[in-house]
Amino acid sequence: MSDACVIASGAVSALGLGPLAYRVPGAGEPAPVAIARDEELARAGLLRPFAARAPAALGVAPGADRAADLLKAALSQTLAALERARPGWRGERIGIALGTSSGGMLTAERFFAARAEGADAGSLAALASGATYFAPFNDALAAFGLERTPLRTHLLAACAASTLAIGLGLRWLDRDACDLVLAGGYDALSTFVAAGFEALRATTASSSRPFRLGRDGMALGEGAAVVALVREDRRRGAPVMVRVAGFGASTDAVHITAPDRTGSGLMRAGAAALADAAWPASRVGLVSAHATATPYNDAMESRAIAALFAAPRPAEGSGAAPPPPVVHPFKAQIGHTLGAAGALESLAAAAALAASIAPPAASEGELDPDAPALLLERAEPRPLHAALKLSAAFGGANAALLLTSCASGRKPRRARPVHLRAAARVTGFDLGRLAEATGIPRDRLARLDALCRLGLTAVAALAAIVGEGALRGAGIVAGHALATIDTNDVYDARRRARGARFVEPRLFPATSPNAIAGECAIAYQLTGPSFAVGAGLGGALEALRAAAELVASSDADRMVVVAADDAGPVARELLGLTVAQHRAVARGAVALLLQADPGDAGRLREVDLDLPVDHDGPVGHLALLRWLDEHG
Repeated sequence: MSDACVIASGAVSALGLGPLAYRVPGAGEPAPVAIARDEELARAGLLRPFAARAPAALGVAPGADRAADLLKAALSQTLAALERARPGWRGERIGIALGTSSGGMLTAERFFAARAEGADAGSLAALASGATYFAPFNDALAAFGLERTPLRTHLLAACAASTLAIGLGLRWLDRDACDLVLAGGYDALSTFVAAGFEALRATTASSSRPFRLGRDGMALGEGAAVVALVREDRRRGAPVMVRVAGFGASTDAVHITAPDRTGSGLMRAGAAALADAAWPASRVGLVSAHATATPYNDAMESRAIAALFAAPRPAEGSGAAPPPPVVHPFKAQIGHTLGAAGALESLAAAAALAASIAPPAASEGELDPDAPALLLERAEPRPLHAALKLSAAFGGANAALLLTSCASGRKPRRARPVHLRAAARVTGFDLGRLAEATGIPRDRLARLDALCRLGLTAVAALAAIVGEGALRGAGIVAGHALATIDTNDVYDARRRARGARFVEPRLFPATSPNAIAGECAIAYQLTGPSFAVGAGLGGALEALRAAAELVASSDADRMVVVAADDAGPVARELLGLTVAQHRAVARGAVALLLQADPGDAGRLREVDLDLPVDHDGPVGHLALLRWLDEHG
C-alpha cells in the first residue's frame, strides 16, 4: 500500500495555532469566522479592508518577515510532533515541498520603497536578502537545520501552491525518492497583494458568501500549514491523521485570471485524483472547495463538482443514487490564505473525516441556482470516508487531492524514463514576430511584462522545432531565480505614488511568478499540470526536476520547462547587494520539451530524475544552459 500518511502536522491561521487553526465545530455548532475589518488595510485606503490575520501571540520579532515567522510556527509544531511520532527522522532521506503566493513580499515592499527614496547601500543590503520570493522558505528551513536538504522545492503557484506541494510529495514517496516529506505552504497579508485583488474586484465589501446569491468575493487571510508524509507501508506504527490517496493537476489554458466557466479544467484535476486512488466518487462524502465566493469561480467550481459526482441512474431495484457530497468553503472562515490555503483546507477536511462530522459553511443567504452546492448551516454527524480537496489559481492552474480516513489500497505509480526531445534559447523578443508566431494580437502582447514575453518567445522557438501539435495538451513548469521582481517594483511604485486604491489591475496578474506558465499555456493549449518553482537562484533546474517527476509518474506524457530572466535594474541591484554579487545574470529564456516516448530507436537523451539542483551556480535560465551543455 502506498498512501501518503500524515503522521505529524503544524498550522497557524486566524482561528489560532495547531488544531485550532483548522478546527471543525462539534455537532450542531455553526462555523466560526475569523474575518474582520483590518485596520492596516483600511489605513492604506482600501475600500474593502476585510481580512483574517494570524493571532498576535505568534510573536513576530520587530523587523522580521512575517511570512517567514508564519512558516516557522507551522514547521516548529510539525517537527515537534514528528520527534514524538518518528524518532530519528533526521537520519532519513527527506523531501521538502512548500508553496507560497507572495513569499518575501512584505520585505520586498520595504526594499522597493527604500530604493526609490535613495537609501544608502548598507540599508538596502539589509533588506535585499529578504526581498526575494524564496527568502522566507530558506530562512525557515535554516532555523531548523534543513536548509541543505538535497530534495527540496519551493512552489510559486499562487492559490494552488500547497495542494500541488502535497501532491508532489506523494509522487516522491511513490518513486521512493525519499522516506519522509514535509509539505505545505504559507503566506502573510500584504497591502501589495490586497490592493491587487481589490483592483480585480475579487474582494468582498462585507462577508464572504460562497455559492450564495449576491456573493461579491473573498477576504484575504494569512497562515501556514505543514504536514509530514510517509508511505503507508513504512510508517512504523506511527498514528495517522489522514491519508493522501490521490493527486491530480491540470490547466484551464483559457485566461490568466478568470476560470474556465465550464469547470472542465478543475473537473479533470479532480477526476485524476480519484483515478489515482482508484476510488469511486460515490464514496466521497465531503468536498473541500476552493470557494473564493467570486461569481465566476463558484459557478465554475459548482459545475466541476456536479460533473465529478454525477451519479448514474440506479438500476431497477438497486436502491437510490448516493447523496451529493457536503461542500466545505473554509475560506469563508479564515480568509483566502493563498499559498497556505490548500494545506489548511486539507487539514480541516482531515479533522472532519476523523470526527465523522460534516462541517458547516460560514456563509448565509439564498443559494445561487447557477452555483448549487450542498452547504450545511451547522455541523452534522455523518459517516465520512473520503474528502476531495480542490484548488485553482492564477494562470489557470488546478490541483486536487483525495484524502481518506482508511487505507485506500492504491499501488505506487511506477516511474518511467523521461527524455529530452528538444530545447530552444532566446535572448530577447520582437513583438511583431511573436504575434505572428503565437497568433496573439500585438497590442495584447504589449500589455504583458518582459518576463512573460521572453517565456512566450522561448516556447514559440520550441514550437518551431517540434511543431505546435507536439506541445498541445502538455503541462508546463516555470523555473525562477528572481522571478517577477522588476515587474513587482513597477506595480508597487504606482501603489506608493497614488495609493493602494489606484494600482494597475492589468499589471497585478503579472506579479505572480505563475503568470509566465499561464500565458504560455493559453498560447499553446498546455492543459496538463502547471506551476512555477524557485527555492533559489538555480530555480530553472528545480523546474526541470519537477517536470521530469510529473512525466515519470504519468501525470503528463509531455511537459514544457521554461526559464526566463528579464535581468532588469532591480534584479541586478539586488544581486549586487547580496552574497551573489559576483554571479552573472543575463536577459533571455530557455524552453525544453520532456516526454515519456524515447523517440525513434530510443535516441533521445534520458533525464536523471534525481538531478542535483545547484542554487550556487549560474543564475536563472543560465543554469539550464549549463545543464544542456554538460549533458549534450
